[in-house]
Amino acid sequence: MSSTLIVNARLVNEGREFDGDLRIEDGRIARIETGLSARANETVVDAVGRRLLPGMIDDQVHFREPGLEYKADIATESAAAVAGGLTSFMDMPNTSPPTLGRDALEDKYARAQGRAWGNFGFYMGASNDNLEAIRTLDPLSAPGIKVFMGASTGNMLVDNPEILDGIFRHAPTPIITHCEDTPMIDAELARYRAQYGDDIPAACHPDIRSREACMKSTLLALSLAKRHGTRLHVLHISTADELALFEAGPLIRADGTRKRITAETCIHFLRFDREDYATLGHLIKCNPAIKDASDREALIRAVAEDVIDVLATDHAPHLLEEKAKPYTGAPSGLPLVQYALVAALELVHEGRLTTTQVVQKFAHAPAQLFDVAGRGYLREGYAADLVLIDDTPFTVRREDVLSKCGWSPFEGRTFHSRIAATWVNGQLAWDGSRLVGEPNGERLRFDR
Repeated sequence: MSSTLIVNARLVNEGREFDGDLRIEDGRIARIETGLSARANETVVDAVGRRLLPGMIDDQVHFREPGLEYKADIATESAAAVAGGLTSFMDMPNTSPPTLGRDALEDKYARAQGRAWGNFGFYMGASNDNLEAIRTLDPLSAPGIKVFMGASTGNMLVDNPEILDGIFRHAPTPIITHCEDTPMIDAELARYRAQYGDDIPAACHPDIRSREACMKSTLLALSLAKRHGTRLHVLHISTADELALFEAGPLIRADGTRKRITAETCIHFLRFDREDYATLGHLIKCNPAIKDASDREALIRAVAEDVIDVLATDHAPHLLEEKAKPYTGAPSGLPLVQYALVAALELVHEGRLTTTQVVQKFAHAPAQLFDVAGRGYLREGYAADLVLIDDTPFTVRREDVLSKCGWSPFEGRTFHSRIAATWVNGQLAWDGSRLVGEPNGERLRFDR
């Protein structure tokens, strides 16, 4: 494989920003230094002072394959991801069929090979009747085990207390949880349905999927994790209330130990709030729900203060005609991978976060938390998953969306940074305006 030399870059890595050059050889970062000289036949990219980041690792996506390819698939959504600077993804198990055993897990890896533009990992799912599959899971085969402790589709709501206890006792990998209390949600939905029928106003969504439902379920997950010493990662925190349940401080402590219970939030909880339902309606309907402006502000502070450990997308595309249905028929979820990083960098432009904090939450922390081997950092010997940022404003347009669903909740918004280039395993995959070459994502490896 030919080598590439990126010169005059502003590298962002492990809490530092510094000027330097970076050489890629055989898909790896071969050298980081200043004043590197180009070799014969080497591709040279002049960064002209632009920021060079490690590729982002998204620990929560729904790429819909198998079973729902009419709205998304591994190829289309990973293409949108690399266009957004996300070079690795971890996909959820609530597909059709759900990923509840080894054969279904390996089928997804086979589907991704040669088709995924980014590097890929797939979660094993939990149900009320696959405890043995979880107990015998090879910890090198999946980033973690996904437990829906709130409403889900099909057989993936785990509501049997004995099974839940067994999952937390025997899990050989980190457990990741969706925490909402289903009986509380069902009661609120029945109350609103009695008033409005099926056409409940979208702005009622955060009241139906309430902060109380989030808090009750999160408390249950934390109690199980503490009882069994489980490594627990609570996904998509959406309320200020839940933040008091989590430990502040770095994921990896000064003594080398790491948090056993961690928290994630998603980019839409940092960019939208209840007022946006008036204009976006079901386009921002998601589970858990986008809540109040005060929650959004508290979550941004929690990211900055290391209460929230990971930033992700929960990318979950649906077709526009599905989103146009009345409330009870409109599915929850929104497409986010293509514009998530630039939306996070907008918080840097606003003075709320630093670029190093964005890189920590969106690249380093997922690698640390899930024991991802050789990715998530600008380090010699690591995979050359890289993102070059150009601080030139652009406005999101529907015609530029690469996700198969064909729309973005950010349409019409102007961001002050754009993705100038993305490299995956040393190969240029996005040149700032189009996909380049062929998909060359690799299966994620876990150093456990």
